[in-house]
Amino acid sequence: MRQPSPSARSDYLTALTLQIQKKLQRALDSKSQRVNLLQELFADIALEIDPRAQEILLGRDEDEIALADNSGRVLCFYEVLAEHYASNHENGKPVLDLIVLLWSQSFSSHIFALLFHKWLFENPVESYEGVLRYAAALVQGATNVFWIDVQTNARRFLSLFKYLLDEVALATLRLEKIPLQARRDLFLLLSRFLFFYGFVDRLQTFLSHFPVFPNAFLVGGPADLFVIELTDQVRKLKVEPVLLHYLYHMRALQGLELRMTTSTRMKSCLYSFTSPGGPMYPTRAVRHAAWEALDILFPVGRHLRLLISLFFRLLYPCYWPSSIWNFIVSCLEAIICTIQGLVSSTWIKLRKPKGK
Repeated sequence: MRQPSPSARSDYLTALTLQIQKKLQRALDSKSQRVNLLQELFADIALEIDPRAQEILLGRDEDEIALADNSGRVLCFYEVLAEHYASNHENGKPVLDLIVLLWSQSFSSHIFALLFHKWLFENPVESYEGVLRYAAALVQGATNVFWIDVQTNARRFLSLFKYLLDEVALATLRLEKIPLQARRDLFLLLSRFLFFYGFVDRLQTFLSHFPVFPNAFLVGGPADLFVIELTDQVRKLKVEPVLLHYLYHMRALQGLELRMTTSTRMKSCLYSFTSPGGPMYPTRAVRHAAWEALDILFPVGRHLRLLISLFFRLLYPCYWPSSIWNFIVSCLEAIICTIQGLVSSTWIKLRKPKGK
């Protein structure tokens, strides 16, 4: 790989920083266009880096960039800038000062979370009030950008989530740089999106690092807090592929020791997606995914739930034709699969040489 010229890379990052400063200054000067300018800036820094810019910043040629793109790796401007500001704090200070002046505006926390999430944990902050303010803005901004990924069923901000999980939540030294309340808020935030970004295998490790909550005697331990946040998140989901993704990964909760109230809360959440009609109006795929999750997490009473479901199904006559049709199709598919299996096994036996 051809190494990028340090001076070319530095000049490019400096030019990017100046452009960010100009747009922030314009937003500060123009009250009527402030929200639009900040939204445009957020969109700019969240963009994928084009091949020409990658060649300058990373030293990749076009073939290597094409190979990276085929592997699904997307590198965005905020990733490079966040690393740059973490290692060169003085270069990012003018940008940070302008963001602070626009603190109460929409998209300010989004921009701060993307550009300064590494800086906050890898550079000393002068005052406790400053740390508290920056940590709160980070949690708020990260929440907003993660929801953008959820609404679009994308993973553009995966690197931000991965850093907050691996390098902060699971790294005691960095985590201790922010106040206790901010740590709690960060863990609750990560609980809501852990399954979405595909870190199901880190669940037990994540739970073992949970900070102590003052109301733990009321709501339970880390597992209870995690499930409470997760179920609240699932109820808010409106994008079917994302909801199916969550329902599938909820089977990872099997075996967790939960309080009765938490277990009932999770069961109620899953039940809400098993019936057609209001208020959820779940699709057939969602209903089946919810039933599968229920059967895995709560195997006791499975047949009784099926009978109750069939009874309530009778309350929706408009769904009877589709139910009968889907039942017939499912039976035909099962018969076809059985016949194919018999034919395949018979063919293998016939082709098997004698004496073996």
